[in-house]
Amino acid sequence: MKAYIEERVYDVAYYLIEKEATIRDTAKRFGVSKSTVHKDLRERLPKLDRALYGKVDEVLNNNLAERHIRGGMALRKKFKEGEVD
Repeated sequence: MKAYIEERVYDVAYYLIEKEATIRDTAKRFGVSKSTVHKDLRERLPKLDRALYGKVDEVLNNNLAERHIRGGMALRKKFKEGEVD
């Protein structure tokens, strides 16, 4: 694995844990696609650092469990702002 990719994997992982960010937010922050973030965290990170991967996995599973709540809040906001007919 190239050094810059390995560095990005660690940067993305620490950011996600620290901010409890979503994949989408993390991808925006680092200027990469959501697919790249997924690949970094689910495929590359376990090969580099299993302990760190465990922490990332907790955040990602929590995000998955809360996904329906965030979606409902976003829809509510759209209705309040009159964006939905």
